[in-house]
Amino acid sequence: MAETTTPADDERLRRWRLVLGGEADGTGRALRGRDAAMDGALAALYRGAPEEGRTGRPGRRGAGLGGSAPQVARWLGDIRGYFPSTVVQLMQQDAITRLGLDRLLLEPEMLDAVEPDVHLVATLLSLKHALPETTRESARAVVGKVVAELERRLADRTRAALGGALDRSARVNRPRHRDIDWDRTLRANLGNYLPEHGTVVPERLIGHARARSAVRKEVILCIDQSGSMAPSVVHAAVFGAVLASMRTLDTRLVVFDTSVVDLTEQLADPVDVLFATRLGGGTDINRALAHCQSRITRPSETVVVLISDLYEGGIREEMLKRVAAMKAAGVQFVALLALSDEGAPAYDHAHAAALAALGAPAFACTPDAFPEIMAAAIEKRPIPVPERAAR
Repeated sequence: MAETTTPADDERLRRWRLVLGGEADGTGRALRGRDAAMDGALAALYRGAPEEGRTGRPGRRGAGLGGSAPQVARWLGDIRGYFPSTVVQLMQQDAITRLGLDRLLLEPEMLDAVEPDVHLVATLLSLKHALPETTRESARAVVGKVVAELERRLADRTRAALGGALDRSARVNRPRHRDIDWDRTLRANLGNYLPEHGTVVPERLIGHARARSAVRKEVILCIDQSGSMAPSVVHAAVFGAVLASMRTLDTRLVVFDTSVVDLTEQLADPVDVLFATRLGGGTDINRALAHCQSRITRPSETVVVLISDLYEGGIREEMLKRVAAMKAAGVQFVALLALSDEGAPAYDHAHAAALAALGAPAFACTPDAFPEIMAAAIEKRPIPVPERAAR
């Protein structure tokens, strides 16, 4: 008597068959139609990479995408039809690392087929000097699309969080009569209510800063543009543009490797900022912090955000002395090992611990958490360090 399978059993066998690949016929489950096409798309990538033998040399190649841009463009179109965008982005990144897809990104038809994301932007920026004239506008359009999506996701939340923090930090306890915030003053003094007189005696006056449109805080974003920090550079450029759009903030953006470039004048367009970066190269954090330190005019009203994996190629002792000096002068100093959704990359644990000893813990931060971290720095509250922060 033949054994019967339930729909749930059949679906389980189907999934295992897709996971195990075309050579795994032990499931007894044949793939047809769309499933067979999905299997082919997966095989082209994951059975297409060179296999290394014990000698470490590339072995025989199975399936693959070949070197044809039209063929790869068709494959990219196929996977966008079979899988959700998050899976497509992961497969694209795997194709770049396993099959050398980055070389084919130099061709315009390829850029029209890819699913834009932060990692693709980082790859394009690393290739920008090799981009032919026919591809540059397409590459800029891809970068612009990702930047626009990040701004849509992050801008309103950032302005709301920082706007509230700026308002709270601007309140004064000895305001002029016309600057008194009567609503907050009454609520703060309810304990001083005199029932026999039916009134509140305000012992503490709360007011707003007189010039709401005046610059209240200075923010300096100091960004390591070494290759491992590429996603952080993309997010930082977007945040820099958002912060620069707030009139009550004076925002400066500095990128560095072994040299230092101040991109503040280009902050109005984060795409321009990104194309002005130079991903890769060495790292001189001390030189970058020296530049930032020289631009500080009001230390007690300044927030410096260092975004780096802390692998210092410059003078370690001088770097730490600069951080200590800025903090002693009243600067709020924040060190981020990453500003991305991936979490902390490899980083220099000794330098992270040294910064923590100075009162500047180094930790990774997601883009969604960045507005609250900046709000805390502006208000001079304890920084909400994630649980996995380096100390």
